Amino acid sequence: MKHITEKDVAALTALLTKERSDLEGELREHGRMIGGDWQGTAQGFETAEPDDIDGADKMEELATNVALVETLEARLRDVRDALSKIESGTYGLDEETGEPIDPKRLHANPAARRNID
Repeated sequence: MKHITEKDVAALTALLTKERSDLEGELREHGRMIGGDWQGTAQGFETAEPDDIDGADKMEELATNVALVETLEARLRDVRDALSKIESGTYGLDEETGEPIDPKRLHANPAARRNID
């Protein structure tokens, strides 16, 4: 991580830590943890039999939340991976080439895995 200053690493760690917390909150809002994986849910979907309109609304909400939870979970994985790389000293290196990722890119996306050509 020689291409990134200690000050930058501290700032990026703070950004990643906040994003991790925000993502975990959003995941709790739109899903629940089942067997180690997040699953999208619809609020109140598990209650007594809804009428047809309410049931359709819940199905639409469930479909939306399933996709949203998948996206949030993928981003959370990226953020957690970035934080692990900071701890191991491998943060900021392109996963394909091993070359340093441009610090400007890391500030724009602290969980970046690759450089942009």
